[in-house]
Amino acid sequence: MPKSYQTLKRRADFLAAARSGFKFVKPSLIVQARKRAPEEITAFPIRLGFTATRKLGNAVVRNRVKRRMRAAAAELAPEWGRPGCDYVFIGREASFKGPFADLIRDMKHALKRLSEMM
Repeated sequence: MPKSYQTLKRRADFLAAARSGFKFVKPSLIVQARKRAPEEITAFPIRLGFTATRKLGNAVVRNRVKRRMRAAAAELAPEWGRPGCDYVFIGREASFKGPFADLIRDMKHALKRLSEMM
């Protein structure tokens, strides 16, 4: 199955999403969003970034959190993400310790609310 999104790689893109002011906090993750300018839109209308801070734990824990968020986003972003937007998902402790269904529910709710706000 081909990816329907592009992954953010540059720090500047992560910082731009943080500065945009569109943010939604849930128990298992924080989602920051940014609406891109029309000239910035590429072949992939939705771009996603994933991050986990050292407060969560060692590299094994952080990588697992990012894997879980990537799996949830691959399922939800095509339907609930808004084209022309960047989303940054920041893992929290519940995204590691909680059930995957809770992560899916929180991500879906956050994407839906951010789409309404932008």
